[in-house]
Amino acid sequence: MARRRVAILISGRGSNMAALLEAAKAPDYPAEIVLVAADKPDAAGLKTAEQAGVPAAALDRKGYDSREAFEEALDSLVRASGAEIICLAGFMRLLSADFTERWRDRLLNIHPSLLPSFKGLDTHARALAAGVKLHGCTVHIVRPAMDDGPIIGQAAVPVLADDTPDALAARVLTAEHRLYPLCLKLYCQDRARVVEERVRVDGLSAETPLLMWPE
Repeated sequence: MARRRVAILISGRGSNMAALLEAAKAPDYPAEIVLVAADKPDAAGLKTAEQAGVPAAALDRKGYDSREAFEEALDSLVRASGAEIICLAGFMRLLSADFTERWRDRLLNIHPSLLPSFKGLDTHARALAAGVKLHGCTVHIVRPAMDDGPIIGQAAVPVLADDTPDALAARVLTAEHRLYPLCLKLYCQDRARVVEERVRVDGLSAETPLLMWPE
């Protein structure tokens, strides 16, 4: 199967972007990263992408009169790269319904909670305040509502008695870097498919778990 062409959208350092770039170095990985784009010209992840030899571009949201104009430019940039799939990796803008529908079932996101719990920001502090015993991250197909859409995979981490938001965030981030490359791999292999607004995955095994538990 030919490698699928993927664009990654970031807003900051892009640690999940880096995890996807690292995974894509493997010759048998089914995705090729053809573009990294940021909505901030000072996003640190742009330099990481350039150092990896991946085309990188910044579209400063402040330079556009409206969200519609920004998204038109973003859409044109991604399509010009030949990307078939978009991965959001710390992209801190809520995309419009029009944009998400243009890329329906080809737009993936990773969120630092076990959705549908703790949508939005400050997920780690909110998890601690709620007293949950498990926290984690979710890779899902994007729908117009914030942090909504069919779930491809999740990874859980324990919440410890002495956790701080930063300590918990670090543990979740480690899980994110494992989960996102796996989910993108299965998606690009057409083994993860949206059926009636749920993701069905073919051929799961111990090597490809889509619910990762604390070790």
